[in-house]
Amino acid sequence: MATLLRHLRARAAPSEEPINVEALAAVRQGSVGPTFEPPQRSLFGEILDWMLAPLFLLWPMSVAITYVVAQAIANAPYDRGLATDVQVLAQQVREVDGRAMLQLPLPAAGMLRADATDSVHYLVLGSRGEQLGGDRELPLPPALEPPQPGLIQYRDGVLRGAGIRIAYTWVEFRGARGTQPALVQVAETLEKRTQLANEIIKGVIIPQFIVLPVAVLLVWFGLSRGIAPLNALQARLRARRPDDLSPINEREAPQEIAPLVAAMNDLLARQAANVQAQRRFVADAAHQMKTPLAGLRTQAELALRNASPEDMQASLRQLIASAERTTRLVNQLLALARAEDPGRSRAGFLPVDLQAIARDQTLGWVAEAMKRRIDLGLESDDEPLYIEGNALLLAELLNNLIDNALRYTPSGGTVTVRLVVDDIDAVLEVEDSGPGIPEAERARVFDRFYRILGTTSDGSGLGLAIVREIALWHGGTVTIAGNSHEGTANSPGTRVIARFTRFADHS
Repeated sequence: MATLLRHLRARAAPSEEPINVEALAAVRQGSVGPTFEPPQRSLFGEILDWMLAPLFLLWPMSVAITYVVAQAIANAPYDRGLATDVQVLAQQVREVDGRAMLQLPLPAAGMLRADATDSVHYLVLGSRGEQLGGDRELPLPPALEPPQPGLIQYRDGVLRGAGIRIAYTWVEFRGARGTQPALVQVAETLEKRTQLANEIIKGVIIPQFIVLPVAVLLVWFGLSRGIAPLNALQARLRARRPDDLSPINEREAPQEIAPLVAAMNDLLARQAANVQAQRRFVADAAHQMKTPLAGLRTQAELALRNASPEDMQASLRQLIASAERTTRLVNQLLALARAEDPGRSRAGFLPVDLQAIARDQTLGWVAEAMKRRIDLGLESDDEPLYIEGNALLLAELLNNLIDNALRYTPSGGTVTVRLVVDDIDAVLEVEDSGPGIPEAERARVFDRFYRILGTTSDGSGLGLAIVREIALWHGGTVTIAGNSHEGTANSPGTRVIARFTRFADHS
């Protein structure tokens, strides 16, 4: 789910990376093999795998543990029987003339006979290790094990290739202190124990063959019910109209997929903003283009009516001027559309020298300033001043500021482009000696197509709107103040201040 969230967030904007034409041509010519996408994963199948894999992994472990437990359970009753035999046999060992003797009556001997399933063996050794009775091949206790008279102990062994279970104890005589106690051992083969253990295992394992498929079905059914809200969400999305970009109700989704729904709502909001921006741009462009197009048509009709060359020349000059204004309006509309793009990204920003941009763009307006008899100057240090951004957009920002300043500054006035460093900010100012902007109007001049009442200068009202959008895109701010030389906000002149964060890591 975290991967899907990142994918949704990454779709904020279309990719701005250029298409690799050479790579595309190589694929078409067959020099580069086609790429195959991995098969689409199923969320249901993946969860089912992770739920059933531990179940099938634990089942063999359960069988092994059941076998060990069954062996222990099967040994318990037969070990008690061996212990009884050892005790009875130990009671038949007596001391006679300082030596251990085995006197085995018929009832005691009957207890040690083999049955139809298992064989029973015994061995009794005296205090000197002599054999008092039984099978001499029966394995003896470890030599390092100290005798513990009266304590019955158990061990496993092998007799003539067959596995056996041995119970043994030591018998000590009061008159034989300091000598080795007598050893009494009784052994039994393991057939009955194995049969009992197998019966226990069958009783536990066989039901598991029935329970396991039922558990798989229940897991499948439960998982199907668990992802039902996802299917319901899919159905609601498919039932939407193509133009319905309203947010999805997060309360109708389970808590676990609420972040996914929130990311989808974020994507829908960005798409809605994008659509709204496109609609607004089309509407504004259509509205603003009607007037210049109507003017062009009027001038063309006048040129057709007028027969004199002088009137024809005047109409053609008006056509050229109207065409230039229309071209500028179209360019500003396109610049505003790029600056207001909701999917814009700062991923491609690079360190750019604001000093070089200010110098180059100011020089480009010198001819226009001389034509208008306006003193255009640049005040800055010669040191580079780097910020992180897009050089073309920053140049567009400065061009709009200079253009506005020249339009609203009367002949004989001054326009100054100024670059200063304020703490960590790079400050770009464009100051003019025009009539100024009333303080009540300063917030509204950044709106698109807004023009101050009473102004006589031609313009589209888009310049400062473009400046604001470009500055916001670069993480900066734009404010308007009065002329810095007069020192009061109501003095003639306007100073537009754009602040950007300096790029301190540039070397």
